[in-house]
Amino acid sequence: MRDLVSAEAAESERLRTLSPAIVTAMWDTGLMSAFNPQPAGGAEPSFAEMIETWIEMAWQDGSFGWVGIANFPSSFAAATYLPDAGFAEVFTAHGNRVTMGGQFFPNGQGLAVPGGYRLTGAWSFGSGTGHSQYIAAGFLPMDGTEMRWVSEGIPDMQIAILPRAEVSFNDGWHVQGLKGTGSYDYSVDDVFVPVERTFALFTREPLRGSSPAGRMGMMPVTAAGHASWALGVAKSMLDDVQELAATKFRMSDMASLASRPTFQKGLAHHVAAWRAARLLVHDAFATAEAAVAAGEDLTPTLRADMRVAAVYATDVSRQCAEWAHLAAGTSSIREGSRLERAFRDLYTGTQHAFISEKVAIDSAQVWLGVIDDQFGL
Repeated sequence: MRDLVSAEAAESERLRTLSPAIVTAMWDTGLMSAFNPQPAGGAEPSFAEMIETWIEMAWQDGSFGWVGIANFPSSFAAATYLPDAGFAEVFTAHGNRVTMGGQFFPNGQGLAVPGGYRLTGAWSFGSGTGHSQYIAAGFLPMDGTEMRWVSEGIPDMQIAILPRAEVSFNDGWHVQGLKGTGSYDYSVDDVFVPVERTFALFTREPLRGSSPAGRMGMMPVTAAGHASWALGVAKSMLDDVQELAATKFRMSDMASLASRPTFQKGLAHHVAAWRAARLLVHDAFATAEAAVAAGEDLTPTLRADMRVAAVYATDVSRQCAEWAHLAAGTSSIREGSRLERAFRDLYTGTQHAFISEKVAIDSAQVWLGVIDDQFGL
């Protein structure tokens, strides 16, 4: 899809959501449903395959890659964890041609009523919702005025899957980067959601599929996506500045960028750092995946390892992007160039809370034994 994505990148930014041509090609190639369990038309890829796919998508274009880490995990989770009646309604009834996006953080409240919930809430940054037929929305179930709890200090957190027609959108997606992702704000007001179109956010009990990913839950899949996306965008900048270096001459400097020792040293350092971060991500996720495949528990330490790998890969990618941006000089500020767009995208995407400093701190506390577990990891 490289030629198409390159040709459509500016149009996606203009539309502020992924262009119809790209979305159509994602379906025509089988990419849109590839991460689903087999009953939902997917291939059940390994984490290594997911990571490399996401890196490639983000290398092509940051918005394209971001939609990949939004739409794919959303449909993967719904197809894996929805009860049978909900799966039949959402997936089977539509021939498994279902695009899904949204926000899984529980910003809604669902009043328990016979057969389901009356859902009210507002969600921000619903990535990939610009072209999604179904919208995911995290919520807290309420029994009257009382919040449900799954254990001491841990509230019940559920995901509702909503038909697009039942959701109100606020097209406020006017941002610095990732402009083509259609990450709209949205809300619902007292909408009935049947229980069969809901599932628990932190469940690791798949109802469909046989891959270890289904037994690992949403957090590892989401973490792998964020790590891969940052690596892919950073790699595009490193590759582009390396290609540029042979013909780039700075004002008052007769030597090409490629011939300058400072550039050579910087390139070697940042390419090596990028490769090391990629290997760390593969190692952390493959180790956890192998443990689960062997029937072992997904321990707090394994979960912390994956989340730290995602944070570290993001940090390294940001450093690579900063170096490439500076090394390219004025070539990196030309509006519409890959370097300029990737820089904006990376500094927008790395603001996400999922790969924040708090995640690293929570993980380190698990390693140190300060806490036994952090349920959000």
